[in-house]
Amino acid sequence: MAFIDLVRWSPQDDVTIYAYKYPENNLSTYTQLIVQESQEALLFSKGQLLQKFGPGKHTLSTENIPILRSLFGIPFGGQNPFTAEVWFVNKIQAYNIEWSVTSMNIHDVDYNTGIPIIALGTYGLKIEDAEKFLIKMVGTKAVFNEFDMTAQFSGEFSSKAKSATLQFMLVNKIGIKQIAAYLDNLSNHLREVLVPFWKDHGLDLTKFYVTSVEVDGTTEEGQRVKEAISKQSAQSISGYTWQQEQAFGMANNAIDGISNSNSGLLGAVIATNMMGSGGLGNFGSGMMQPQYQQPTFGGAGNQNAAGMAAGQNSTPNQPGIKEVFCSNCSNRFGVNNRFCPHCGDPYDSCPSCGADNDKKAKRCVSCGTGLSASTSICFGCQNPLPENSPFCTDCGQQQNENNCARCSFTLPIGVKFCPKCGLKK
Repeated sequence: MAFIDLVRWSPQDDVTIYAYKYPENNLSTYTQLIVQESQEALLFSKGQLLQKFGPGKHTLSTENIPILRSLFGIPFGGQNPFTAEVWFVNKIQAYNIEWSVTSMNIHDVDYNTGIPIIALGTYGLKIEDAEKFLIKMVGTKAVFNEFDMTAQFSGEFSSKAKSATLQFMLVNKIGIKQIAAYLDNLSNHLREVLVPFWKDHGLDLTKFYVTSVEVDGTTEEGQRVKEAISKQSAQSISGYTWQQEQAFGMANNAIDGISNSNSGLLGAVIATNMMGSGGLGNFGSGMMQPQYQQPTFGGAGNQNAAGMAAGQNSTPNQPGIKEVFCSNCSNRFGVNNRFCPHCGDPYDSCPSCGADNDKKAKRCVSCGTGLSASTSICFGCQNPLPENSPFCTDCGQQQNENNCARCSFTLPIGVKFCPKCGLKK
């Protein structure tokens, strides 16, 4: 068996190798040991660390390693052989090691429900104590690379990272929608938690970054959550609620039923109730109107309607002017307009809530108030009255013949049309 006179290691692989055991252990005195930059060599014999060597050229002799004489009885100045192990430790700083933690469930403060999340990132390591690293991490392996590094500590690392991530989000009340703004803070928090773990294994955690915290789409539950979040975002941007989306779907199904003669009567009833008396262009009640476009009627709105009937200038969509939806084209316009500025349809206001109604409508599509000329409204309690009734059947209020039969507005002397609702006297 040949004896080795030169020991060196030059990594050639693309994979980062942190520790390498020289394959031969039959050395001779005066063996030359060459240690490259960013390396450290450790000489072991009979399970005992004999000496550490930094970058440079070293001679393995009793002059440099006095313990060799006591272990092997090698006489001074001889070239006798001895058996020993040489380990090379790569002390280069790696910055791009990837890590990930999955299967974390958190009660999210944004959506007030349990959500599965994952965390991703990168970190950098440097071997600080080569002896501790070899004993605690490498063991009996001849080669220890970056994949062995991640596999060796994956269990304990994942446990600590999960716990620290969830605690950070819960204590600071940060949900999945805002966490991206706190990745630097989360990275620093996790680094403080993990530094003692790495130090105990002879490693220095030089860098640690959290690059992403997001919903775990690899599970069925996570896929449903992501779909729900996407749908909620689309509804918020488009301006409709979940209930309104369901109503649109029911209306479409009802119309399909009518066209296909499947449950035609039921479909007609549902579609009619949803769309109101104005047809497809008038989605009747406020349920079908976008949540951010709901007009407010009554009070000042009725006063504006009265001023409009009295002949004020029409200025659509002025700031502070109440708006209604056109019964013909469903576009919004101010109540100070006599006609819809979008389609030219006359503004027929409800005397009670101010909503625009079709000319032939008998009741307001918004509040249900009677609109026909044959129905009047009590001047006192605003309840419908039979035509030409001198007293209210509900409150007993005497009805003034000078009041409008439709809206009970007190009519000036000599007018032929009500200045508030336009009804002919």
